[in-house]
Amino acid sequence: MALRRPLTLPRHILNGACSGVRSTVSRTALTYVQEQRKGLATAVPPVTQDATGSKGPTAMVFLNMGGPSKTDEVEDFLSRLFADGDLIPLGRLQSYLGPLIAKRRTPKIQRQYSDIGGGSPIRKWSEYQCEEMCKLLDKINPETAPHKPYVAFRYADPLTEEMYTKLLEDGFGNGRGGRAVAFTQYPQYSCSTTGSSLNELWKWRTRLEGRRANGDMQPSGALQWSVIDRWPTHPGLVEAFARNIEEQLKTYPEEKRNGVVLLFSAHSLPMSVVNRGDPYPAEVAATVHAVMQRLNFSNPYRLCWQSQVGPSAWLGAQTSDTVENYVKRGQTDIILVPIAFTSDHIETLYELDLEVIKEANSPGVKRAESLNGNPIFIQALADIAQKHLRKGEKCSLQMTLRCQGCKSDRCLEQKKFFAGEKMSSLVV
Repeated sequence: MALRRPLTLPRHILNGACSGVRSTVSRTALTYVQEQRKGLATAVPPVTQDATGSKGPTAMVFLNMGGPSKTDEVEDFLSRLFADGDLIPLGRLQSYLGPLIAKRRTPKIQRQYSDIGGGSPIRKWSEYQCEEMCKLLDKINPETAPHKPYVAFRYADPLTEEMYTKLLEDGFGNGRGGRAVAFTQYPQYSCSTTGSSLNELWKWRTRLEGRRANGDMQPSGALQWSVIDRWPTHPGLVEAFARNIEEQLKTYPEEKRNGVVLLFSAHSLPMSVVNRGDPYPAEVAATVHAVMQRLNFSNPYRLCWQSQVGPSAWLGAQTSDTVENYVKRGQTDIILVPIAFTSDHIETLYELDLEVIKEANSPGVKRAESLNGNPIFIQALADIAQKHLRKGEKCSLQMTLRCQGCKSDRCLEQKKFFAGEKMSSLVV
């Protein structure tokens, strides 16, 4: 996917952000959170006024897969994950096979979470990123302020229904109106990730304040939703990835730097999902190309895929196999780049750090820092949100187009809802 010219980061994203990047990205996730908690965004008070028709307050809802914060939450997390046919399609026996697979895998996955500190840091990072973004939005987009941060995970606390209940408790919806933006934290769209999270959000919206007895799906005073559904080549995202790669490249001797292989790693998909027409592989590749363009194609690179589950065919080549094969061939200087994740979690801290890199047994195999609290990345989130709020769109045009082989009525209805009246006719 060729771009006409190198991506440049807007000046307002860089202002005040660049000076702290080098020290920030080198900290561990836990240390950074502990240090930064003192400066989090001030909590926005509950919405007590009738917000119908006004531009603010605005609920900013981060959507993500989530992860268990403690080891005793692992089985529930896995049970929800394997019950989701959008993520792991198991056919008609999903409700039976899902819990069995989850129970069998729980002890192994619990040990993995124990090895990375007893739980996933994704909730801490998601809450921090959303709160800091809202603080910036209050300054750069005051017309939709105050911006109140929420996080909705698909498989772990806070679950989507918990988030929606909190929205209602805080005074949004249920006759009081107000606006909410579902901001996917999967930069590249997939039906198995963004699509699944939106299906869940649509389900709980319908249950909690949706269809009335007269069949009206938009009752007076209901919460008005819009969606930021993908942002794979946003200049701020690209810049944050590129800076982290450049920092890691500096750890190699200067004479060897240009020969370091950059291995971009993203979560894989079942080939049944890919062949249905899922846009995820193309959008991940677009992110990789944009980052390499920003780096002036300074190094050889490849895109590979991780976290395959089960015996069915998945998108490859696998990250672990790729590293093993390159090291055997004598290419021992490799930087792994988690290109589809916005923070550290088990796929980076365990799968890449404690499996792939450890098994490579080569000091030249390293990993670029995850985005986590990177200030350029958080500025990018605010920039994306500001443009969305000012544009006033319900979702992207791309979201209105279903996969070529999609047969899901749930997907169809969800897309029509989030597209709104003006764009629902485009959903086919």
